[in-house]
Amino acid sequence: MLGNGVVGILSESVNKWERRVPLTPSHCARLLHSGREKTGIARIIVQPSTKRIHHDSLYEDVGCEISDDLSQCGLILGIKQPKLDMILPDRAYAFFSHTHKAQKENMPLLDKILAERVSLYDYELIAGDHGKRLLAFGKFAGRAGIIDFLRGLGQRYLSLGYSTPFLSLGASYMYPSLAAAKAAVISVGEEIASQGLPSGICPLVFIFTGSGNVSLGAQEIFKLLPHTFFEPSRLPELFGKGKNVSSHGRTSKRVYQVYGCVVTSRDMVEHKDASKTFDKVDYYAHPEHYNPVFHEKIAPYASVIVNCMYWEQRFPRLLSTKQFQDLMKKGCPLVGIADITCDIGGSIEFVNQTTTIDFPFFRYDPSTDSYHQDMEGNGIICSAVDILPTEFAKEASQHFGDILSKFVGSLASSTDITKLPAHLNRACITHQGALTSLYEYITRMRNSDTEDISDNLANGHSNKRFNVLVSLSGHLFDKFLINEALDIIEAAGGSFHLVKCHVGQSSSVMSYSELEVGADDREVLDQIIDSLTSLANPSENNGRIPSQEMNKISLTVGKLQETGVKKETDTTKKKKGVLILGAGRVCQPAAELLASIGSSSSQQWYKTCLDTDFEEQNDVHVIVASLYLKDAEEIVQGIPNTTAVELDVTDHGALCEYISQVEVVVSLLPPSCHVAVANVCIELKKHLVTASYVDNSMSMLDEKAKSAGISILGEMGLDPGIDHMMAMKMINQAHLRKGKIKSFTSYCGGLPSPAAANNPLAYKFSWNPAGAIRAGRNPATYKSQNKTVHVNGEDLYDSAVRFRIPDLPAFALECLPNRNSLTYGELYGIEHEASTIFRGTLRYEGFSEIMGTLARIGLFNSETHPLLEQESRPTFGTFLCKLLKINTEAINEALIGEKEITESILKLGHCKERETAVRAAKTIIFLGLHEQTEIPVSCQTAFAVTCHRMEERLAYSSTEQDMVLLHHEVEVDFPDSKLTEHHIATLLEFGKPKNGKMISAMAFTVGVPVAIGALLLLVNKVTTRGVLRPIEPEVYVPALDILQAYGIKLMEKTE
Repeated sequence: MLGNGVVGILSESVNKWERRVPLTPSHCARLLHSGREKTGIARIIVQPSTKRIHHDSLYEDVGCEISDDLSQCGLILGIKQPKLDMILPDRAYAFFSHTHKAQKENMPLLDKILAERVSLYDYELIAGDHGKRLLAFGKFAGRAGIIDFLRGLGQRYLSLGYSTPFLSLGASYMYPSLAAAKAAVISVGEEIASQGLPSGICPLVFIFTGSGNVSLGAQEIFKLLPHTFFEPSRLPELFGKGKNVSSHGRTSKRVYQVYGCVVTSRDMVEHKDASKTFDKVDYYAHPEHYNPVFHEKIAPYASVIVNCMYWEQRFPRLLSTKQFQDLMKKGCPLVGIADITCDIGGSIEFVNQTTTIDFPFFRYDPSTDSYHQDMEGNGIICSAVDILPTEFAKEASQHFGDILSKFVGSLASSTDITKLPAHLNRACITHQGALTSLYEYITRMRNSDTEDISDNLANGHSNKRFNVLVSLSGHLFDKFLINEALDIIEAAGGSFHLVKCHVGQSSSVMSYSELEVGADDREVLDQIIDSLTSLANPSENNGRIPSQEMNKISLTVGKLQETGVKKETDTTKKKKGVLILGAGRVCQPAAELLASIGSSSSQQWYKTCLDTDFEEQNDVHVIVASLYLKDAEEIVQGIPNTTAVELDVTDHGALCEYISQVEVVVSLLPPSCHVAVANVCIELKKHLVTASYVDNSMSMLDEKAKSAGISILGEMGLDPGIDHMMAMKMINQAHLRKGKIKSFTSYCGGLPSPAAANNPLAYKFSWNPAGAIRAGRNPATYKSQNKTVHVNGEDLYDSAVRFRIPDLPAFALECLPNRNSLTYGELYGIEHEASTIFRGTLRYEGFSEIMGTLARIGLFNSETHPLLEQESRPTFGTFLCKLLKINTEAINEALIGEKEITESILKLGHCKERETAVRAAKTIIFLGLHEQTEIPVSCQTAFAVTCHRMEERLAYSSTEQDMVLLHHEVEVDFPDSKLTEHHIATLLEFGKPKNGKMISAMAFTVGVPVAIGALLLLVNKVTTRGVLRPIEPEVYVPALDILQAYGIKLMEKTE
């Protein structure tokens, strides 16, 4: 049948909306009427269809035959793949098969084609000499996608209370032609130009990602509206210079146009090395060298994101769910996303479902991380239709047939594929029951057991002794370089397993494959790698050679792994375990991070920050242990891969039982418990992480830990923890540049957010205040201008000084010296070079004056007070009068108020300034220390009385946010250049609501680092053994990367 000149056209059966055809009646007419001698076409038989865009009668009118029976056809054309029972033997077929990258879901189709000895031509592989695909529907996807979205945009704005001209638009398929749809859009544009858009939704900014056909099609429709395009760098100008984006820069005036901005990969990422600029070739080869910035530089200004770009898992996401949630909290004006690429769970992480032409939208609410099938309520609307071009079936078919008709005759009349034009020969995947030479790699890829190889490689289950992971990127498939790579491996006697495969969807996009390459001989494996390297670098010239550029690949080689002689037979995936001891506030953020390893939400930051693919790692199972089971159960509720258990850590046997089940232990217990836990970890050879200070008792375990081959990683919280990591990064970077640290100052404070600082003290406690009050009585030592300064504990509050951060001018702060700063000079290795070493605690301005006054009154005294020893309980007011020496005989105790308290404070000399005395009096009244209620029997000291009242009156409500502020300043002298640089690093984090609960910033910034410490030990990124702090690069470099990727923003600058 091959080459008989008879062409069949299939009736599309995959989707009810698929109305496109490969050849229209007009194409068929030209092919038939021009004669077989000229076109190679003798007959065209069309399967009947009642939904095709062109009626059967139109085909009949031009001389086509209508019949279900295509058995007489040598060439059969379709759009989408046909049902398997429609594949006839010894024929040629042409359609979009999606088989050339060995897609598992389409292998039954390929098997059927091979069994029936079919010659398969794939439209996707028909490319011209320039490498560009000849047959594609990209522009029609863009056109239909943006029109459909504009219609939904009008509906969404109506639900938000705005009437817009977009309401008059219909869906693309509702118009009889593309021209009619464009006319409707033009009409909308005329109304915008004359009537304007409501100011409350303006500026209305459309962000188009990518510059390919899909994006061009969407822009073509957008340009029918009155518009102005802005460069990405100029987006802030739309919102007014100096204005907050959350205010949208809006006025009461209507706006008579919309705004567009086209962004490409150079606008979406920045090189991790600030000294390097974006390089497209380098980015495609090494995306791990780049950080995502779309969420910072583009998305905050977007009303609509029209996603038209191709994306692979190895690249940073355009928007992660976490990034988007944070953006919306900050007032981002985003209303919707038109994901025309329909890349589910791809570049836009929360687009997790396709939509249909019938129901093109879903609503995503970031505040609750929930999905809804309506236009009402919070969040944004999203469209992700995967069959958009068929909405303009008539024009799309015409466009497609215009190109296909030029060479369909060659396909219909040929029996020898070697005599076909090159672009058709290269598009032939199978011929007469076998894969053609260019596509023989498909068999190799199918035989490579793609499902199990990740686990095998991770667990050393390869059938070769020496194995290495090789990443290839470039034009692997359209230039068939993958064949050359596989030939090299097999010719040398090696083996390969396909771990990953992503094929670029256009000639401008490179493909990417990861192979596990193995050999039983180390020299053979080295030879393979050398040969692959030669393939990747055909020319050693410094400049790129244009003629070779498309034939180059990039090569990345992973770490060599040697497999033991003994082979494991059980390939069941085993989860690694982490035991968290303690179920306090810090536990939940730690458990959530660890339990997320292996999930799609952790994929990008895990791979980028650890240079390890999460799919190659086992999931992590987290055991949360608490003295009270209920507390542990509350923590793990809603967190997958977790178990709650009841455990008394003083029960040595039970503690050993649980520690023996895991690889890493995280102790969130009081510091006094850590040594006991550490000794069990040493005994059972399990790693340990804590957020507490490494004291002498823990340091003494260093040699034992080394002998056991374990790491005990302490001080892995906020302060200590993140402060160490930020400091060492700054100091080591300065030293690498031959700089000398002149001054190191560090400030940290856990504070209420400004909105929650709603009491005279401007302070609140998230747990028992006793520790914070005692910290205010600790002595302090620091170095200033080469002079050592000592501050006695009773003078600490008086030593507080006003403090401002220029980049955060809204915060009126003060700082108190924090314990012995000189030990940090030794720890950081700068004790002999820095003339100033200071660590301070941050509070809102005025805090220390009030606390110092309360201390002098005696409210912090810890000795038992005679009045509180009496069997009959005094009232708070009586006790206060006793401390302030107020004569209750001369004045009614119940009438004591702010004025009387102020005068007594001044009279007794507890402070010099009346303003301070007034604020102290207001604080006393706010705490209820003047009230006529009895003091509880448990309060035997003034300190206990004050703590009792502070715990009651200075607690956070369920909706109030706390705040963490960490700020480092390092002055660096460079003797060679006689320059001085001022390096600044700042962390500012607020509490976040989640699932109806407020996760405090303090808990988050302690829990996340301690979990990161456990993760680094799990994946063996930390190899040093003994008792450690996070001051070494092997800890702080990946830890800081993960912190940022996980959403804890570190702001750095140099002046």
